[in-house]
Amino acid sequence: MRILIPGRARPVRHRVAAALLATLLLPVLTGCGTDAASGQEAAGAASPAPSDDVTASLKKNASLAALLPEAVRKRGTVRIASSVGAPPSAYYPDASTSRPAGQDIDLADAVGKVLGVELRREEASFEAILPALGSGKYDVGTGNFGVTDVRRKTIDFVTYINDGQGFAVRADDKSLGKVTRLDQLCGKTVGVGAGTTFEATLNSRKGVCADAGKKPYKVSVYSENGALLTSLQQSRVDVVMSTINGLRYQAAQPAAGVRFLGEFHRLDVGFAFAKGSPLLRAFQGAVNQLIDDGTYRRILDKWGTGDSAIEESRISPPEKK
Repeated sequence: MRILIPGRARPVRHRVAAALLATLLLPVLTGCGTDAASGQEAAGAASPAPSDDVTASLKKNASLAALLPEAVRKRGTVRIASSVGAPPSAYYPDASTSRPAGQDIDLADAVGKVLGVELRREEASFEAILPALGSGKYDVGTGNFGVTDVRRKTIDFVTYINDGQGFAVRADDKSLGKVTRLDQLCGKTVGVGAGTTFEATLNSRKGVCADAGKKPYKVSVYSENGALLTSLQQSRVDVVMSTINGLRYQAAQPAAGVRFLGEFHRLDVGFAFAKGSPLLRAFQGAVNQLIDDGTYRRILDKWGTGDSAIEESRISPPEKK
């Protein structure tokens, strides 16, 4: 099963910028893997990124492939939109390749092998993917999409990990300790990605500071992860709100200069589909096979996200409160 990236290559200047950011955030030691969740680096040889192919032995499961729509089985391809930002989810390891790496990439590749289809992958911005699913431009999207009740009204999900919302500051910023509540951000400028649950959460709950008799926090929105992290390092924002696994991964890399502050809200994360997509059952079955045969655990261990493992994939479960 091949992974195809059709169309124009990603602009070189974008690949260079992404690769420089990824290099900054990658583990220095990866021979035995990096436990990003605990912030501990395992001993081993220097490497730019985990290189083990944990999906090489996967074969097509005919019974699961039979769950695919006939049209998909005939053409043998699935159109997938990937938001590529930073490790461990999806990123560019270096400037010389247009092939992304990361947890989301490995999981999607593994599902494709189990279902016996080629993934026609196209990079798209995070905020553009969900609307494009509804228009039929793509069959499935990945981008560490959290399953929320608002999103479930128009999008269906097949869950594959439990991640969520967390906070980080510059490593040399001692003004904040552990942060688990929004009223601890009052008076601060908080940076978030465009179209994310972080942006929605902060904007919908600005009243917490007034209720506490404090100065409100300010929300600054960025369309690229690199710009967001640069703004943090240059003190244009005080705090970053992003994925728990992403921030922990960054905080585990001394060169990144980031300190993880704590978790705010856990969310299931899943492959995203247009509402009622006929691909849901096949993808759910494939993820559950990966869980059962151990491939899923090997992928998460490779990227240091084992503490976010789920026991079973579900279709559009209610948001965890």
